[in-house]
Amino acid sequence: MSSISINDERYALECDARDELAHFRDSFHLPKGKTGKEVVYLCGNSLGLQPKKAAQYVNEELEDWARLGVEGHFHSRHPWLPYHEFLTEDLTLLVGAEKDEVVAMNTLTVNLHLMLTSFYRPKGKRTKVLMGFFPFPSDHYAVDSQVRLNGLDPNTAIIQLAPREGELYIRMEDAESTIREHGSELALILVEGINYYSGQALPIKEIARIGAQVGALVGVDLAHTIGNVPLRLHEWGVDFAVWCSYKYLNGGPGCVGGCFVHQRHGHAPETPRLAGWWGHDKNTRFKMARDFKPIVGVEGWQLSNPPILPLAALRASLELFREAGMDRLRAKSEALTAYLEKLLELRCAGKVSSITPNNAAERGCQLSLRVTGGRATHQRLVDSDVICDWREPDVVRIAPAPLYNSFKDVFAFVKILEGSFV
Repeated sequence: MSSISINDERYALECDARDELAHFRDSFHLPKGKTGKEVVYLCGNSLGLQPKKAAQYVNEELEDWARLGVEGHFHSRHPWLPYHEFLTEDLTLLVGAEKDEVVAMNTLTVNLHLMLTSFYRPKGKRTKVLMGFFPFPSDHYAVDSQVRLNGLDPNTAIIQLAPREGELYIRMEDAESTIREHGSELALILVEGINYYSGQALPIKEIARIGAQVGALVGVDLAHTIGNVPLRLHEWGVDFAVWCSYKYLNGGPGCVGGCFVHQRHGHAPETPRLAGWWGHDKNTRFKMARDFKPIVGVEGWQLSNPPILPLAALRASLELFREAGMDRLRAKSEALTAYLEKLLELRCAGKVSSITPNNAAERGCQLSLRVTGGRATHQRLVDSDVICDWREPDVVRIAPAPLYNSFKDVFAFVKILEGSFV
C-alpha cells in the first residue's frame, strides 16, 4: 500500500483497485437512491442483493413450464425432480459437510421445528435446552413451543447463556462453565453461529466438542453465519444446523432455506422425525407405498417437493460463492470490517460504540453500533441513501458483504454518518 492516510478516500479507492474480488460487484443489481445513483447498501445481513443471473435462471424455469407443463419435472433444461440436488455441492462447500448431510428445503423456522422434533428428546434428567444470549425471537418461539409439546415448562427447561455484568457478549470460558454445570441435565444445546443482534460469532467447534463431552446434542442456527464465515460442520461434529438463504446467500426474499444433519444421524433410519413423501427412498417413491422408508442422509427429512423458482434464484448466487471461494471472501470480509472499525474510530469517536467483538475471529462482517441520536440518526442515514437496519432497542447494524461491497462503500457510509449527528 502507498503512504495515503487511511482517513483519505483515496485509500479506499486504492484498496478497491487491489481487490481481486471487486469484479463480483458487477454480478449484482445495486438499488438506486433518490438521486438516481447507487445507494450505499450495507444490509446484506437482512436481505442480500439480487444476482443479475437470478432473473435468467428463474425465467428459464418459467419458459420450460410454459413449454413442457408437467414434463418439466423430467425434460426441462434443469429437471425439476432433482432440482434441489443442483445446489447441494455448493452448500456443502459453504458449511463444510458431506453431500448427504446438506439439503435445500423449507424455510429456517420450519427446518428448526423439524430438527427439534428429531433431536430434542427429553428423557429422565435430560430435559433442558441451553440457548445462546439474546437469540432471534423465532428461535425462542420454536424452542418454547417444542418444550411445551413435551409437557415441560420453558421457564425451567430453558437455560440461556448471559454475558457478565457490564459486558456485551459471551466469554467462551463462561459458556463452557455453564455447559458443564448443567451437563447432566442437557438434552440439547442450540446456539446461533453469529448472533443477529451483537454480531458475535460463537466458537461452534468448541461448543460442539464440549456438548459431546457432557452428552448433549448440539444444533446451530446459521442464519447470519452461512456465507459469512467458513464452516466445518462435519469435522466439528455438529449434530444439526439450519439456515435461511436470503441474507448473505442472496437467494431473494423468503427464499428456500437449508438444513444439515450429521451422517451419524442421517444414516440411522431409526432417528425419529416428521416424515413426508419427498423424504421417501427415491427408488421406490413413486410406488406410493404405505410404509415410509427414509432416504439415507438429510434428504430423508424432506417433506414436500421444493419450490423451483426460489431455488433457481439461489442457484445463481451459489455459483458466485463457488467462484469466489469462502476463504478469499473471508479475507476480504475481515479487511472491510477492520477498515470500517478504524474509520469509525477516527471520524466518529465519542459518538459511536460497537457492541460487536473487536477480535476478527469472534465476528463476521457485521458491526452492531450504538450511535448518538439513536433512531433519528438511523433515519438520517436512510434519507442520505444509506441502506442499513435498525434493531430495537438501540442498534444500527452495518454489514459490508464482501461479494458486492467495496472499501469505497465503507468510506462513504462513515462520511455520511459523521455528518448525520446533530
